[in-house]
Amino acid sequence: MPTQNPRLNVVLEPGLYEVLNKLAHNAGVSLSMMARDIIKEALDEHEDLYWQKSAAVREKTFSYKKARSHKNIWK
Repeated sequence: MPTQNPRLNVVLEPGLYEVLNKLAHNAGVSLSMMARDIIKEALDEHEDLYWQKSAAVREKTFSYKKARSHKNIWK
């Protein structure tokens, strides 16, 4: 059955392949689905780190004197 989703070929070291294979087997999912789920989790982590860094930069320049109050914004 053909799929509409793009495919990705990945070369893994034998030890990494074995761990991934065991995780997939224990979860009762295919190797491909386990790899997809782990990649999604990793991308979520990268996104979180990006926004943390972005917030830290903005926090350094934040001024309570220049900030608008909730009341002023929602008039």
